[in-house]
Amino acid sequence: MLNPNDTIQVSRFHPRTPPGRPLEVGWGQAFGRWLWHLIVLPAEQARPWPQWVIRYIRPVVFALARQLRVTNPSSVRSWVLSLLLVDPPRAYWSKPETYAADARRGRPPSIRTLLHQAAYPYIMPLAWSSSQKLESASLALSRAFSRLHGAVRHALIASIVVVFIVAATTPLSLGQQAIVLVAMWVLTLLTRQLTGYGPAIILMGVSVLASSRYIWWRLTQTTDLDSPLEAFLGMGLLAAECYTWVVLVLGYIQNARPLRRKPAPLPMDRSSWPTVDVFIPTYNEPLKVVKPTVLAALNLDWPPDKLRVYVLDDGRRGEFKEFAEACGAQYIIRGNNFHAKAGNLNHALKLTRGEFVAIFDCDHIPVRTFLTTTMGWFLRDAKCAMLQTPHHFFSPDPFERNLGTFRRVPNEGNLFYGLIQDGNDLWNATFFCGSCAVLRRGPLEEVGGIAVETVTEDAHTALKMHRRGYTTAYLRQVLAGGLATESLSGHIGQRIRWARGMAQIFRLDNPLLGRGLSFFQRLCYSNSMLHFFSGIPRLIFLTSPLTYLFFELHIINASAVTLGAYALPHLVQSSIANSHLQGRFRHSFWNEAYEAVLSWYIALPTTVALINPRLGKFNVTAKGGLIEHDFFDWRISAPYLVLVLLNMIGALIAIPRLLFWNSFEAATVVVNLIWTLFNLTLLGAVLGVAAETRQVRGAHRVVKSMPAMLVAADGTRIGCETEDFSMGGLGVQLLNPGSVRRGDVLTVELVSDDCDFRFPVEAAVVRGVHVGLKLLPMSIEDEARYVRCTFAAPGAWADWDRGAEPDRPLASLAEVFSFGATGYLRLFESVHNALVAWWHNDVRKRAVS
Repeated sequence: MLNPNDTIQVSRFHPRTPPGRPLEVGWGQAFGRWLWHLIVLPAEQARPWPQWVIRYIRPVVFALARQLRVTNPSSVRSWVLSLLLVDPPRAYWSKPETYAADARRGRPPSIRTLLHQAAYPYIMPLAWSSSQKLESASLALSRAFSRLHGAVRHALIASIVVVFIVAATTPLSLGQQAIVLVAMWVLTLLTRQLTGYGPAIILMGVSVLASSRYIWWRLTQTTDLDSPLEAFLGMGLLAAECYTWVVLVLGYIQNARPLRRKPAPLPMDRSSWPTVDVFIPTYNEPLKVVKPTVLAALNLDWPPDKLRVYVLDDGRRGEFKEFAEACGAQYIIRGNNFHAKAGNLNHALKLTRGEFVAIFDCDHIPVRTFLTTTMGWFLRDAKCAMLQTPHHFFSPDPFERNLGTFRRVPNEGNLFYGLIQDGNDLWNATFFCGSCAVLRRGPLEEVGGIAVETVTEDAHTALKMHRRGYTTAYLRQVLAGGLATESLSGHIGQRIRWARGMAQIFRLDNPLLGRGLSFFQRLCYSNSMLHFFSGIPRLIFLTSPLTYLFFELHIINASAVTLGAYALPHLVQSSIANSHLQGRFRHSFWNEAYEAVLSWYIALPTTVALINPRLGKFNVTAKGGLIEHDFFDWRISAPYLVLVLLNMIGALIAIPRLLFWNSFEAATVVVNLIWTLFNLTLLGAVLGVAAETRQVRGAHRVVKSMPAMLVAADGTRIGCETEDFSMGGLGVQLLNPGSVRRGDVLTVELVSDDCDFRFPVEAAVVRGVHVGLKLLPMSIEDEARYVRCTFAAPGAWADWDRGAEPDRPLASLAEVFSFGATGYLRLFESVHNALVAWWHNDVRKRAVS
């Protein structure tokens, strides 16, 4: 046994010990060194295990190793510690040899080097084996559960619910709650390294338990407030937290097991395929936006005698009629614009007779295989009334353009089309999204056509069909690409319409009420609608800490330490669970940024729609516009500038409160200060999005590599492959530099699938092997062939998520902080530019006078 006077010579493998130099340490440090050697170092470098470990612990470790089929049981120690790391980059496991650089430079190995070199040979196969076992066990349990008698299943579910309620409501001391916090955290870190639905269910269960304990504690222990004003503000914060808890739980139910439906095959006999009408509604969009969609629709792989393409022009423009007649599409107008897009589609329904209707927004360009990929499910399921596919945008939205995250960070819609709709599909709750979908005419006419009672006519139409017992389907396969909103003002306007429409449905045709829906359909629809009520709760979160910093009001009756013991598990567990569940489709902390941007603008419309759902009108989202110069959108950002000012003042007031006025409750001041600084970060990101950057490209480029050939005027053939394409030209990479000069008139041959066409081009830009080709004027037929080879090619959007980075919560948090700082820098730059412009104008006016 060691005593404080004992000394131990520590191995030279310790990273902070120079080679060959022993260290003299006391027994406390010696124990730490021994623990280091026991857990981290490889077996050949580790010190001998004590007798008590060999006698009691080692048999358990070896039994676990045998159960997990680990070839070297001593590696379990490295594996266990490696699982406790937060967000280890994948490069650690894929390229451990890169960390030999320290050794080559003569430096002692770092902790990370030793850990990963020791764990790498075992961590990946072990984690894979554990994931497979856990997933197999979860599937076996689900199958066994489904075979049980109904009464037994209900009794088992009731027992689980009772146990969960007891666990969520049992009061604990501060120390006991801290133990629960640590236990949950360790279980989560161990589980999150595994893949599959089994670990996801565990993470969601732990998250719901932690959040439920927090909400129960808030409801029962923190509402005894001193004054009516504190009670009013405290109840508002508590209501906002209860809202987030409801949305969290419903979201877990909604996304518990995405269906991941695959395409169903069509009959070999094409004569048995049904007739399809393609509707392309348009109102004020320019012809250059609508043209490729119409040409792609005319090229759909479907029997020509069973396909009709209709341009539904609510703008009643002559050039659209001429274009439709020239390309072979049908042209439909009406005498009024009643009910906007819904009325336009319903008018076309009365004039057409196809068994199915495919609907595309005028900027969504379908691939040729759209119908052959989607229609099989309608023939397999006679009750299937609608099949939806994702909305994919090949141009950056305001967040992606102004913050520079395009194709690197998943955009706002990826979560909905990548996970939520797929989760809805499991519960037969997929709803129509207005475009990139096919509907069966019979059920659509049975519910009276496209719904006109609300401004989100698409989701309301699906709800009506579900109430009548029809099924819907979702195919998570990108089969069309369109344009995102160009400006923040346009983006917010679109979201206001969605929010108001969902609130109207919630008020007029509440999915929780009425007949025809299953329990889980009601939950899925309700969660999708409740999401748009986040405006008021988000504003409450952005202002709540100011009630203490400004007025010393205590709106939570609890000490800061107790609040942290209950709130941290709630926040951390939900973040980790959502990262595991949603990480591919939305990075951590980005949801807060999205909600902060919309909070002010959707708070009032949703509230008004609940009171009077008949107010408001349909607003069309502008597409295809340009932003000719950088500018700061002062009008849109005005409410957030006020919030920034208030939070900055609150952060400054926190300093004297911490040092002088409220030093007796320093922890409370620190908690509110941290909360305020986080709010300032989110608001900074909002300002970063409000700083609009130039967008002067009239035709957006799509990054895509395809084999191509350039043919010079003298017949010389130049090998190349495309880098990107647009309706205005192509970017290509030459196999041999110097073979093309700027201004050369060439012919480009594109080979894609069964396409092999030639198009006239001019070399507009030449940079080494990289050449920018400008398309020369073409006939309608050639334009259709060009669209067929590019935008409408079967694999045009197959690699839409290429380049996206995996979610790492800590890195994502740091990135949001960096965007917050960038937003403030852009704000200061805009203020400086405005002052300089004012000064020059003032000087000029004085000189003139």
